[in-house]
Amino acid sequence: MGRGWRTVLCLIFFVSVASAYDLYKDPTQDVEARVQDLLKRMTLAEKIGQMTQIERIVANYSVIKDYYIGSVLSGGGSAPEPNASVETWQNMIDNLQAGALDTRLQIPMIYGIDAVHGHNNVYGAVIFPHNIGLGCTRDPDLVKRIGAATALEVRATGISYAFAPCIAACHDPRWGRCYESYSENTEIIKNMTDMIFGLQGEPKIPGLPFVKDSSKVLACAKHYLGDGGTILGMNENNTVIDYEDLVKIHMSQYFDAIRKGVSTIMVSYSSWNGMKMHANRYLLTEVLKYNLKFQGFLISDWEGIDRITNPPGANYTFSILASINAGIDMVMVPFNYTTFIPELTRLVKDGYINMHRINDAVTRILRVKFTMGLFEMPWADRSYSNYLGAQDHRLLAREAVRKSFVLLKNGQNGDPLLPLNKKATKIIVVGSHAHDIGRQCGGWTITWKGSNGTITNGTTILEAIKSIMSPSTEVIYEPYPQPGFAKRQEADPLFPFGFGLKMHI
Repeated sequence: MGRGWRTVLCLIFFVSVASAYDLYKDPTQDVEARVQDLLKRMTLAEKIGQMTQIERIVANYSVIKDYYIGSVLSGGGSAPEPNASVETWQNMIDNLQAGALDTRLQIPMIYGIDAVHGHNNVYGAVIFPHNIGLGCTRDPDLVKRIGAATALEVRATGISYAFAPCIAACHDPRWGRCYESYSENTEIIKNMTDMIFGLQGEPKIPGLPFVKDSSKVLACAKHYLGDGGTILGMNENNTVIDYEDLVKIHMSQYFDAIRKGVSTIMVSYSSWNGMKMHANRYLLTEVLKYNLKFQGFLISDWEGIDRITNPPGANYTFSILASINAGIDMVMVPFNYTTFIPELTRLVKDGYINMHRINDAVTRILRVKFTMGLFEMPWADRSYSNYLGAQDHRLLAREAVRKSFVLLKNGQNGDPLLPLNKKATKIIVVGSHAHDIGRQCGGWTITWKGSNGTITNGTTILEAIKSIMSPSTEVIYEPYPQPGFAKRQEADPLFPFGFGLKMHI
């Protein structure tokens, strides 16, 4: 065989080896190079799948594989089984991930959950004070440490994405979700965005999406924009305000979140001067992506695009068109994927949504997936299992409670109620919350609205009082006292306004 034939064979061998090399799978390559290499290999169906987030109730191995689903979530209270163990969570997520990795390009899926005050949807996790309490601490370092503890507990269950922190400025206490806001004071909220450092780690290059390592999770600043400033505090309503004040009160904390490397931002159900945020191209694309240089991805809220119309879902095709063209990258469907995916596909093929917009969305999603190391570590890391409910996290939660405690009045006429007199003859504790873990924890605990009863591990206030009092102290508890109840108990008269030590909780 002549030299010419040897050259041809060598060339054929070289081309074969080169074609087998998938640059996007090489962790030594630059993130942007990996993104572009993968993007050019993807079909429209694979791209739209990446833009779709579905609820775990409708997700399984085959759905993930057949529809190229890019993300799955647990809505508030959605768990593989009641009081599910760490192993049960891990097995469920790994099974779903197996479907993603059995696709042609093997793009792993992201699993998200509302870990907003600890890993609060999961039985046995440490429950930290809500944001309204943490804002009272004025302690960004504490919030950062809580974020780090939360990240470890989220990772313990195999999950890599937390829909936190909420950085809304609550400007009307009638808003039922004020407890999710750190403060009405924007400067306090900006300081509390250090939660992002705890969840994700501190980026080397400010302003770029970042997840330090497998002990950290994706963070999500929410809800963009103006959710805490609606008329009369009505949820999902209209925030009427000029642009200057919108920036000063509701947007400037997002400057800090982006600078601190937040990887995702969730869009608000609310409107700004009558324009639904999920359809507001100016605020989503021109301001957030172009002006503020946000490089992560924008995710809708739960069925958020449906609410563009009134009533919700009245024109789903229009909702898809308006939201995607406005700049939303990943859509929390969460159930209706069999309609969403074909409709979005048709809108692209018919030219109503151009491929540049689709490629922008997928580029951002892939950028985050590569940045967080998901391609290299797609499976649940079971070495973190013991972090759920860890004792040092419980001690941290106690520190947070102490620092967030706001005492408006302590006794009367110089006679303090706190600290409790441990040798008191009789203590009367009244109020249903005093002996109810669920009511003490509030919303976003096991279920999104919260619940009554022993919904997770913990100590009630009544139990805590009994544990520290002298054995000789009589502790009387009445959850629903009638007028005059405390007086009839004839406790020691410590205060002019009542008898004995009284706590109404």
